[in-house]
Amino acid sequence: MDSVKLDREIYRTAAPNGVTVLSEREPSVRSVALGVWVRTASAHELRPKMGVSHLLEHMVFKGTERRTAQEIALSLESRGGSLDAYTSRDATAFHARVLDADLPRALDVITDLVRRPALRDSDLSLERQVVLEEISTVADTPDDEVFDLTYELMWPDHPYGFQILGTKETVSAISADDLKQLHSRAYFPGNCVIAAAGNITHEALLKEVEAQGWFDGAVAQTPPPVPPVPPAVRGVTRSFEKDTAQTHIVFATDTIPYSDRRKYALLVLSNIFGGGMSSRLFQRRDAAAPRGEGGGSNQG
Repeated sequence: MDSVKLDREIYRTAAPNGVTVLSEREPSVRSVALGVWVRTASAHELRPKMGVSHLLEHMVFKGTERRTAQEIALSLESRGGSLDAYTSRDATAFHARVLDADLPRALDVITDLVRRPALRDSDLSLERQVVLEEISTVADTPDDEVFDLTYELMWPDHPYGFQILGTKETVSAISADDLKQLHSRAYFPGNCVIAAAGNITHEALLKEVEAQGWFDGAVAQTPPPVPPVPPAVRGVTRSFEKDTAQTHIVFATDTIPYSDRRKYALLVLSNIFGGGMSSRLFQRRDAAAPRGEGGGSNQG
């Protein structure tokens, strides 16, 4: 395998089957943060299946070939650790924080979730209801909803404009077979990145990753493709009225790729404009507010 030292305590290993392992050693702590990132999420979905990646992320916690839902819940928390997951537009992540001695247990649990979920039809109706409640919560949270509306306006015909949670209509139509098909198509080693940071050596991490079977198979499968991303729609506006006491405004455009080194300058610029009470937007608002109404902790 090809291992590269990226920095003083940062290493990367690329296995022949495509899985990437990253680590950063921090010997001053007695803990480890560990995660598996699957390179498939809402950007890989078809419109009728919008939300299937997020629903799959939920469903793996309902049980695996080796653990019940309760055993998953207690596996790390009973030892003071934590276990969670999230779905973004480009990746689905399963991550844990544990004592350094519990790294093998944490990797075993996450591997179980990612590689061996049960995906029973009997669990789907209950978990679907949980996601439908999440969708309703976003609809009742304007400062979240406004960003979904923005992405939809910028990329009306591309999955980047989809809602990560899906809609009530698409989520209600997703079946257990849809989840199983997505899992078999996307949840394989070559489509995953395994990363850990804390009191661990790269060699020890590789040993545990190998013990869990992540290096099995010499040929990498082909990851699900992402449709070519068109330039974002510009020069358009959209308003959505709700019976609330606040107004939320977003100005947005596409910029440089995340891997572009200019992103650091862009982050500084973003912070100058709107990143706290000393930012330009906050001070402009504060100066314009009537006396007695400009203080407080609300930003923007």
